[in-house]
Amino acid sequence: MAGVTFDDVSKIYPDGTRAVSSLDLSIVDGEFMVLVGPSGCGKTTALRMVAGLEDISEGVLRIGDRVVNHVAPRDRDIAMVFQSYALYPHLTVYDNIAFSLRLRGAPKSEIDKRVHETAATLGLEEFLKRKPRALSGGQRQRVAMGRAIVREPAAFLMDEPLSNLDAKLRVQTRAEISALQDRLGTTTVYVTHDQVEAMTMGDRVAVMRKGELQQVAPPQELYDRPVNLFVGGFIGSPAMNMLEATLEESGGKVVANLGDDQIEVGNESVQSRPALRDYVGRKVILGIRPEDLEDAALEPDAAPGNRLHGVVRLRESLGSLVMAHIMMNAVPARTEMTRELAADSGTPEGGRVLEGDGVLVTAAFNARSRVKERDTVEAVVDTRNLHFFDEDTGLGIYGHEKNGSGGTS
Repeated sequence: MAGVTFDDVSKIYPDGTRAVSSLDLSIVDGEFMVLVGPSGCGKTTALRMVAGLEDISEGVLRIGDRVVNHVAPRDRDIAMVFQSYALYPHLTVYDNIAFSLRLRGAPKSEIDKRVHETAATLGLEEFLKRKPRALSGGQRQRVAMGRAIVREPAAFLMDEPLSNLDAKLRVQTRAEISALQDRLGTTTVYVTHDQVEAMTMGDRVAVMRKGELQQVAPPQELYDRPVNLFVGGFIGSPAMNMLEATLEESGGKVVANLGDDQIEVGNESVQSRPALRDYVGRKVILGIRPEDLEDAALEPDAAPGNRLHGVVRLRESLGSLVMAHIMMNAVPARTEMTRELAADSGTPEGGRVLEGDGVLVTAAFNARSRVKERDTVEAVVDTRNLHFFDEDTGLGIYGHEKNGSGGTS
């Protein structure tokens, strides 16, 4: 096993396009690192550079202590799992798994031992004599995994391996991959567009945008302290609501004015984000996650200074919760980053609707909520979990010092 290190690595195509720009990322031995971001952000290109399938234009790439910029793919001691499975249809499961060992000229007894050990690890023993066409999508993906595992490589590279599976099978298979990586302890670089996969699988997650690394951190840190608007909007499902707000000081408290409503910024938020005081009298972008909004009818004791008002445009009952889409008289955040997020998700920018004024805010209410479409509703805001971003730079507003991710911490 070995770590993988990108040292100021760039990929520049002949037409001048920078697919990856000055990537600095250190993946430690045994770590499960997820590269996530929208289509075209450079995550797959970064993975292909590790595999040796893309040349490196600038910088140094190491696997372990060895510089591999000019090392052939077959000599890098890595194994790649593709979204297309890439199985040989005319070979049995046994022969697909054994293929790389036979190419190396491994003894027959060793091949047989390692194939059966791998099949047992993946629950494929009863399928060894079958051909890929006789397997389900999840079983084919496990065979592709087996072909990688049997080689005992220094690192696994996985490029959207679950994208061809249905939703239920994706959940099951990502749990299997996580458990398997934990058991094997092999360094893994996993590329996905699905931020739910990223959050549930990675030891750390690297968020990319336009070829540049935005933030790398454990999943919960990305969720709690996004370095900028892009990370805040990309991480989390349903996505964070982003609204224009003006901060003011009233009665010794910081308040956020947005449209017809005013929210008291809790002392906890101000203490954990001391730089907020510098923004009093200025516009900011206020981020509110749907799960931090609750139907006021279910919280009669909630303070009056932390409520939003609006009209329910759509109610979706999901059993465990109610998704309420509420039209508020406020202004959605409109920046280059929010436009990118809207384009990637296929939703209107900032959550706005195409007719009329206002912004459509998504709230994840308790399943006991009885709100209906066209109801006027109050939503209680958990002010401890508010997010604030600089309107001009998009950077998160936290302290006065800089962190290592390019934002204010």
